[in-house]
Amino acid sequence: MADIFREVEEDVRRDRALAFWKKYGNVLIALALLAVAGTAAWRGWVYWQTKQSEAAGARYEQAIEDSKAGRSEEADKELQALASGGARGYEQLSRLRLAAELGKSDLQAALKAYDGIVADTGFPTLMRDIARLRAGMLVADIAPLAELKTRLDPLLAPGSALGANARELLGLAALKAGDYEAAGKWLDEIITDQAAPASLRQRADLLLAIVRAGPVKPAS
Repeated sequence: MADIFREVEEDVRRDRALAFWKKYGNVLIALALLAVAGTAAWRGWVYWQTKQSEAAGARYEQAIEDSKAGRSEEADKELQALASGGARGYEQLSRLRLAAELGKSDLQAALKAYDGIVADTGFPTLMRDIARLRAGMLVADIAPLAELKTRLDPLLAPGSALGANARELLGLAALKAGDYEAAGKWLDEIITDQAAPASLRQRADLLLAIVRAGPVKPAS
């Protein structure tokens, strides 16, 4: 008797499955085809992106080599091309490198390029901070200490990856300006910052010794 009930139950399930297939079979086939097409398109897109990134990487490396070899015109041309339409990561790197290249010959153009990166929220925070620090390095010898601090102030926030670097630059600028009190403050903050690189803390300690010695007195 149990076998009969089992056979009837299987027949009922078969009939239901057939009815379901007749009603939704075409839809299921269409969905399956879409899934296959979507997977193929995604893999194709990933492959294309990878190739684009590899090509952009090779072009970027060549531009760096041209720059090191003194072929500035070739380097600038390639970097400008990448900055205006390369893979996203290399587009950003190229803009940062272009600003550095400009810094060799055109201070104002370089500052404008760095400030443009700082203002571009599409850049990662660290890259924007690097641009801010490099701009500060360009004007450290010529800008008033107050102006330099304004530029670097966002890097002094707790947890900033480049905070110690910014303090070192401010300390050097203050020392050059003869403001020993300010120089001591910035350098002391580096030494007490356990997150600062050891090499940077050692440099700050050496500079702090100069600060503590005070201004060199003219010979009588």
